[in-house]
Amino acid sequence: MKVLYITFSVLLFDQITKLFVKGFSIPFLNFEAPGMHQGQKITLIENFLNITFIENPGIAFGIDFGAEFKMLITILTIAASIGLSAYLYIIRKKNIGLRFSAALILGGALGNLIDRTFYGIIYNYAPLLHGKVVDFINIRLFDFYVFNKILGNYIFNVADMAVTAGVIFLLISYGRERKEDTKLESTLNNYLAGSPGEE
Repeated sequence: MKVLYITFSVLLFDQITKLFVKGFSIPFLNFEAPGMHQGQKITLIENFLNITFIENPGIAFGIDFGAEFKMLITILTIAASIGLSAYLYIIRKKNIGLRFSAALILGGALGNLIDRTFYGIIYNYAPLLHGKVVDFINIRLFDFYVFNKILGNYIFNVADMAVTAGVIFLLISYGRERKEDTKLESTLNNYLAGSPGEE
């Protein structure tokens, strides 16, 4: 399944960018990337695009159900990743749009799963399966306050982008496939209706 190259590319790019934001070292190569401190912001486009380092303890959009649900969220993400892998195998002969979409979603899911599973241990702040997701791409569209919470200022990562794009492409691909199936069914029905001996 060549689309798995998409999954591995997303996973690799996601983890490389997170490690440079978080900081890491390779002692035997005498290499160190200092990373950023939490809350640090690097402006790329004024009032629109920044690199802002935060660690997300919950799920998408910073929703946090509390520490007691952290392992459950990680386990559910593992189950979803296994399910996506099985789905990719099932649709291996389907159109490329469906396979590409699923590969993107799987790459994104695995990228954030690595953070949740291992980052706590790697960076020595939490046990296995209790890590936080590194977010850093900060897009500010507008400032809109709801219950003292600012909306319109989003911080996410490469994995989140891959999942979002994958879901959008999946919906488009499903729509196209349904149209093709409907067209094929209609053609087949017209053929059968017009076949000789069909009285």
